[in-house]
Amino acid sequence: MMFGSIDIAVLLASLMVASTPILLAALGETVVERSGVLNLGVEGMMITGAVCGFIVAVETGSPTFGFIAAALGGALLSMLFALLTQVFLASQVPSGLALTLGGIGLASLLGQNYVGIKPPSVSDLHIPLLEHIPFFGQVLFQHDAMVYLSLLAVVLVWAGLKYTRAGLILRAVGENHTAAHALGYKVRLVRVLAIGFGGAMAGLGGAYISLVRVPQWTDGITAGIGWIALAIVVFANWRAPRVLIGAYLFGGITVLQLNLQAAGAKVPVELLSMSPFLATIVVLVVISARTKGAMNGPAMLGRIFEAH
Repeated sequence: MMFGSIDIAVLLASLMVASTPILLAALGETVVERSGVLNLGVEGMMITGAVCGFIVAVETGSPTFGFIAAALGGALLSMLFALLTQVFLASQVPSGLALTLGGIGLASLLGQNYVGIKPPSVSDLHIPLLEHIPFFGQVLFQHDAMVYLSLLAVVLVWAGLKYTRAGLILRAVGENHTAAHALGYKVRLVRVLAIGFGGAMAGLGGAYISLVRVPQWTDGITAGIGWIALAIVVFANWRAPRVLIGAYLFGGITVLQLNLQAAGAKVPVELLSMSPFLATIVVLVVISARTKGAMNGPAMLGRIFEAH
């Protein structure tokens, strides 16, 4: 199926790939924010995961080990944020910004000797019978494992937050940490675990960029995707299914503008390049206007907990 010079099947398949790192990072941040913590360090954790995953994948020849290292790298960096905000009770906003700046600098330092090196390729999963279905086989059933794991993560995060006891406790901490503490729940432990999960997911998202979407290492490879993930969490009203919609919306616009550039569209390249970010801003403004600012965010979001 063609639209002008653009193959729709290829466009939709590329959309899923482009959306995966945003989806992973945004899902992790959703869990963090539902616990009442605002971590603005997503970009720093993503790029740290990108460089850790890239280095380990190159040195071991295994993308799987690369993704594991990326999750560990992102989680480890997030523990610095947890230390600052949950132990030393530092303000979450500047701590998150410091995490981003520190992560970018650390990634630049670690990746100096890996510029221009090609990482081991990540194989696609070829699903028998399904991959041969006309159009849908190419769009849905010829991707790598991380694409499907990201979709599974949407279901697990949604079900975990809504139906499990752990999810109920996490949401309780995010809505009223004083009451949760009075009931005997360990507020700081819950939040530290949520922060670690968010860091691991952001690290996986970063590694997906450096190992699959743009299989190379360059400084600033995440290119602001962490900030978009933060915006998508708000757009999604802190709900996993809507995070999926927001991530695929941004990913779709990103892929479309690249295809329009390749097709020679008579639109300034600079305008096409900024279109995904403009679209995200427009969507957030429209959502905010329709809800008149009544977003259903966690009541304790960004507030410091002090046990008495």
